[in-house]
Amino acid sequence: MDKAELLKELRIDREPPAGGGSRTGWWILLALALLAAVLVAAYLWGTRADEPVLVRVATVQSAGTAEAARSVLDATGYVTARRIATVSAQVTGKVETVLIEEGMQVAAGEVLATIDDTEWRAQVALAEAQLESARSQLAEIQAQLSNARRDLERQRDLAARGLASQAAVDAASTEVDALAARLDSAATGVTVARRSLELSRVRLDNTVIRAPFAGVVTVKAAQPGEMISPVSAGGGFTRTGIGTIVDMDSLEIQVDVNESFIQRVYPGQPVEATLNAYPEWRIPSEVIAIIPTADRSRATVRVRIAILERDERIVPDMGVRVAFLGEREAGATDAATAAATLRVRSAAVVEDGGESFVFVLQRGDEGERVARRAVRVGPARGEFQPVFEGLRSGERVVLQPPADLVDGDPVRVE
Repeated sequence: MDKAELLKELRIDREPPAGGGSRTGWWILLALALLAAVLVAAYLWGTRADEPVLVRVATVQSAGTAEAARSVLDATGYVTARRIATVSAQVTGKVETVLIEEGMQVAAGEVLATIDDTEWRAQVALAEAQLESARSQLAEIQAQLSNARRDLERQRDLAARGLASQAAVDAASTEVDALAARLDSAATGVTVARRSLELSRVRLDNTVIRAPFAGVVTVKAAQPGEMISPVSAGGGFTRTGIGTIVDMDSLEIQVDVNESFIQRVYPGQPVEATLNAYPEWRIPSEVIAIIPTADRSRATVRVRIAILERDERIVPDMGVRVAFLGEREAGATDAATAAATLRVRSAAVVEDGGESFVFVLQRGDEGERVARRAVRVGPARGEFQPVFEGLRSGERVVLQPPADLVDGDPVRVE
């Protein structure tokens, strides 16, 4: 073999192998690149989903009445409950269990607490034994009376045949009358024992303290082991109540109006109320009644106002400002504004393909998130738009929502 052939054998072959091996390698590289892109996107999406979006919010307000009517009188007052009760026991005893906490919703008749019932169970057992004893005495007297009546019949039969004296007949008759009287007394004794048992059972049942009506617990006043009594006793060592329950459906507003302006107020008059805690939330209300008495020292008359829009944010003793509204202004004739009862800032409304929607804040266990909600709104008037459907007064909506904000995203309010 010559030198040229040897050099040819030692040369490295750089040609691709037959069968498309290079093409297969390119496909593998492409698949790995796509997989990496998917993983990066998933990571970024997960990071975005867990990180709250910083947003600005506004509160949906009542609109139609406030825009179409004018205030004739302003006043301040407080939210009060017409139905409120401090629940106590009807018997004196030691508290055994307390099943309530502040803020807890309770139903009518729900058990709130129990009192140690050892003594009252013993009273029930004694009353049951007394009833059984009275029934036994009644049965014994009934048997004696039956025997006495048979003896009277025998004496009368013997006297008719001349074998017994009239004195024996009279004695047997007297015995029957005496036993009949004892029978009536024993029957009355059974009735008394039965009534005593019923009373003992009622007192036993009174050791279980129940809610008189449905409401929310605002005060928890007793703890297990304390003494409780329906009347004040024992100085400061005896409680007189288990807790306080408020019927939130009975909330209303009470304000004191200067008697010089009371002629501007009348029953059924529309009112716009604003809580001090939520100054942007206008609550539609109306006058219930004017209390027919005046406060001599302050020269005021109390007015009761019904809250027409129930909400869990309204709680007793909150400060409130009210505006008594008069007739509609002559310029407020716009049909859309007159029909709307709510308004929302235009910056919160997003238009998409002829449809309008907003992002409403919703509080959950893991913080606040947004929910996309379709709404029906009217033409903008200034910075607000009237709302006809889709929102409730007091709800919070996102202002100028980011383009990438979607339903269910976590948010953080500025």
